[in-house]
Amino acid sequence: MRNTDLHPIRVLVILAAVAAAVIVLFMTVNAKGRWDFILAFRGAKVLSMILVAYAIAVSTVLFQTVSHNRILTPSIMGFDALYGLLQTGLIFALGSAGLGALDPRLLFGIEVVTMVAFSSLLYRWLFSGNSRSLHLLLLVGIVFGVLFRSLAGFMQRIIDPNEFVVLQDRLFANFNSVNDDLLAVSTAAVVAVSIVGWRMMHAYDVLALGREAAINLGVDHTRAVTIVLMLVAILISVSTALVGPVTFFGLLVANLAYQIAGSHKHRFILPVASLLAVICIVGGQLVLERIFAFDTALSIVIEFVGGIVFLALLIRGTAR
Repeated sequence: MRNTDLHPIRVLVILAAVAAAVIVLFMTVNAKGRWDFILAFRGAKVLSMILVAYAIAVSTVLFQTVSHNRILTPSIMGFDALYGLLQTGLIFALGSAGLGALDPRLLFGIEVVTMVAFSSLLYRWLFSGNSRSLHLLLLVGIVFGVLFRSLAGFMQRIIDPNEFVVLQDRLFANFNSVNDDLLAVSTAAVVAVSIVGWRMMHAYDVLALGREAAINLGVDHTRAVTIVLMLVAILISVSTALVGPVTFFGLLVANLAYQIAGSHKHRFILPVASLLAVICIVGGQLVLERIFAFDTALSIVIEFVGGIVFLALLIRGTAR
């Protein structure tokens, strides 16, 4: 083992210990009642938070790798805006009562399939043609995001105010009330994506060097980037459909991972970012529930801190 790999391994061990400690605290602090009920109830919440943390961290790191920009997140492709448009359109068409009557698994499937289908069409249209321009893909994603937000805003202005209140709750990420029926499907999707993604681990470091360098080193750049973008689309679609949109969280943990890992190798960056995400979400939910007694939403705190990090990155000129 090379000496340059010792520091990131130490970081991984420390973060793994901290993540395990945070999970144990979340499972046991202020536990009152039957342990079989407490462990099952809190265990489902922990599993959902770990899934979301892992999906957001991995998707953001991979998206930044193929886009060669540390201040971008997959939300720039319009996923959050499309999710908002879906929620607005469903409440506009069905009403809050009709939407609440839908099977959660059906609603989850509609949301995931719609977001993945949108990204697939976008990638096939813009990244499989003669131009194969990733920058054009990003720009078109931004334009579609603006379009989706405009359509959602138009419908929000004409729906019943009581329905709008219900809609507002659905537009913020909620880590506290995840439907247990969706965990099995979400876990299966994330595991399948992870198997494909980890088998491509050798290509990520090469893709980070740029298109010309990747091609010269024998990597099929177009194919590899297309696969990575599809993996990112599935991960971010599953996490968004499970808890709601989180725009800046991936930006926060990805940049922290690069700062503390001491390496740019993806075999270290991906697990470091994932562990940081688990610590932030589970630890944040622990503080929210045990100290603030649900007086605020974790997603609001995450977005606030992530927004500050985003502005700091812009000011420091870290955008490539």
